[in-house]
Amino acid sequence: MALRIANRKPLVSLSTPLAAPQLLPSCLFRQQIHTQSAEVQSAWSHSSDSQAGWQLHLPKVKKRWFFPISSGLLFLFSVVMTGCFLWQYHLPKVQTGPLGPQPTSAPVRMCPRHPEPVPLAHPLPVLKEALEKVDGILRQAMSAPGLAAMSAVVIHNDTVLWTGNFGKKNGSDPNSGAPNEYTMYRIASVSKIFPVLMLYRLWEEGTVASLDDPLERYASTFTIRNPLGVAPAPEQQGQKEGLEEVGPAPRPSPVTLRRMASQLSGLPRRLRATSLLWRGSTQEALSLLKDDVLVADPGTRCHYSTLAFSLLAHVLAAHTAQGDYQRWIAENVLEPLGMADTGFDLTARVRTRLAAGFYGSGRPAPLYDLGWYRPSGQMYSTPADLAKLAVALLGGGPRRLLRPDAARTLLAPLLACPGAYLAQETGTPWEIHAQRGYRVVRKDGDLDGYAATFSLVPALRLGLVLLLAGPRPPGPDVVARAYDALLPAMERALREAERRPAPPPRARPFAGYFSFANRTFYEVRAGPAGELRLRQFGPRVEALLPPAFRTLALRHLRGRVFQLHVARRFPCALPLADAWLSLEAQHGQLVSFYPLDRHGLSPGFDVPGLNTYGVLRLQRQPVFKPQ
Repeated sequence: MALRIANRKPLVSLSTPLAAPQLLPSCLFRQQIHTQSAEVQSAWSHSSDSQAGWQLHLPKVKKRWFFPISSGLLFLFSVVMTGCFLWQYHLPKVQTGPLGPQPTSAPVRMCPRHPEPVPLAHPLPVLKEALEKVDGILRQAMSAPGLAAMSAVVIHNDTVLWTGNFGKKNGSDPNSGAPNEYTMYRIASVSKIFPVLMLYRLWEEGTVASLDDPLERYASTFTIRNPLGVAPAPEQQGQKEGLEEVGPAPRPSPVTLRRMASQLSGLPRRLRATSLLWRGSTQEALSLLKDDVLVADPGTRCHYSTLAFSLLAHVLAAHTAQGDYQRWIAENVLEPLGMADTGFDLTARVRTRLAAGFYGSGRPAPLYDLGWYRPSGQMYSTPADLAKLAVALLGGGPRRLLRPDAARTLLAPLLACPGAYLAQETGTPWEIHAQRGYRVVRKDGDLDGYAATFSLVPALRLGLVLLLAGPRPPGPDVVARAYDALLPAMERALREAERRPAPPPRARPFAGYFSFANRTFYEVRAGPAGELRLRQFGPRVEALLPPAFRTLALRHLRGRVFQLHVARRFPCALPLADAWLSLEAQHGQLVSFYPLDRHGLSPGFDVPGLNTYGVLRLQRQPVFKPQ
């Protein structure tokens, strides 16, 4: 595989003039001598003596005063010059050297940026310490006004690392016990995850042709005015009557399914003249939208809309066999994941298991029904059930809701949001925050008497669920504080749990010496546990590449395909003379060996990701002549 290098750009020098040395005392001395000479000349020029008188007195001066005067002047001159020298010696020195900014030793960027989420052998001391910090953070938050109960769960991959339960299930009952991981809470806007799961499943099944289909494809009567996005009107369009505007005509609505699922639709927060308790139908909702306007040009600005998720859920449900949103969710999400304690209807059985919610004043909150807006905030659940959902979305358990590619799309950010929005980025349906170099994918919910957070860190396969009976504590966000403890601990645990390269069934077909265009040379040999290692050698490589990075591990994937693995941690790029070698580009690349020949050996290999083809086997170890 050829070294992939990129030219290093020269430093740009900015000329900065040096300050001139200050020679003020010497200048004053020269001015003083010049002034004394002028005075003498003035006295001579105003004398009324004749030329003869001048000549008669001059010899007397020379004979009698010349030596004392000259000696005194020389003495004064030496004293002043000595003083000037000492004064300038103690002045701050002007720094000398090349003009312009000097290169600084910037910190070396290390790769891979995130550790590989390998299985961990629990318990680990570093994680135990972090979880104790999380326990302390949440326990301290229980002093917030009106907060009666709190339950939390931390998940990694397919394992529940920790659960915490605080307060009382019913804060108004002195005899009430503490909540547990099976206590039910209203989860408010965390309910919005489920219409999005429906959208992605229907997309996988083909019921939805594209995530970017316009809503009109599934709701033919949908229309809404978009004054923020217009196209030139056709020339044949005549002047409209009445109070209709003349000029540009609205373009077809760009309200797409994906934008509805990610707070990018531009739809209002709720239907005009309705509350969250509205009990109308989807057709009535579409009729109300005809005379409404978008509050943002779709796809250009993050704007929170409860309406978008409820409309998406009801419209898509009409295209399913069930014909009902709640029934579809129960059959396709809740039952397959075993989420038996999650649902919509606040029955008598549910109310007995529900933690009692309170306002900040301590007054009990009512359990009202959201009617048509149910898909956006009606649901209840337990920490245990939401942990099952987190495991499924992280891809760690046996039960998966989506294919891996669809799950990655679900968890990816779509647009950066301005500072006024409640998150840095938006996703489907996530509020995404950057924290300690990771994207924390969150869905927060707040409803009278309850608050909830469902959050994931896909890069670490880490999750945190927090359910509260009462308002969210004021001050610093408790979820962010918990992740401040969890993220560095999990990163350290994963980096220390090095994954050994998987060996192939047999090493002999791939071992040997290889060359790329007779310029770069490789040796593939088996390690102590049968794993393969690829060593780069030859005069060119040895002159440029440090010894620590000449040997790469080959992790066996399947058949004749391996994956390059540089090291646990390595510099993303190495400076080589006037160029750079990108180790980041090599790490993780696939190495595909050729089919075996009649001797049972592979004749060579390719590294397609590095555009390296035709690395061929040599019959023997190459020998290089000394330069």
